[in-house]
Amino acid sequence: MNMISKLAAQAVLATLVATGAASAQTITLEQAHALLDPFYAALDRPATKDIRALVEQALSPDWKSYANDTDFKGREAFINQMVGLAKSVPDMRWEVRDMLVSGNRVIVRSMASGTPQGQFMGMPVAGNKSFAIMAIDIHTIADGQGILAHHVEDWASAMRQLKP
Repeated sequence: MNMISKLAAQAVLATLVATGAASAQTITLEQAHALLDPFYAALDRPATKDIRALVEQALSPDWKSYANDTDFKGREAFINQMVGLAKSVPDMRWEVRDMLVSGNRVIVRSMASGTPQGQFMGMPVAGNKSFAIMAIDIHTIADGQGILAHHVEDWASAMRQLKP
């Protein structure tokens, strides 16, 4: 980068900081917890919660959740998925283990566990086997709500743990 480009970049950054635009994109760890705790509360023992109210509190109506680069589900599909999960795994636990913040992105490492009843992900289970898996989520926050999530859960490990 030449000297003129460096000076221009510094001027843009100084303007953003002076106007508050740069800090508007940064949240603190405490803010991240306040914004996302309702989302994780909906995942933890969902059979005992008002999933819709918790998810709507944490996520914008336009929220998208990606499990890969192209396929996503919206907020309503996620709520429906959680209602179904609450029925098939009534003792589902979802515990946040780590939360890190970078600007307006929040990275969460969590553990999910439970004992499915009946069918689980197309596989019949006896109801006496449990699973415990790790999940990683990267949330993007804007205007006090989640607008985007990229996530990975180790469901293959859960299926291995549940095999008869």
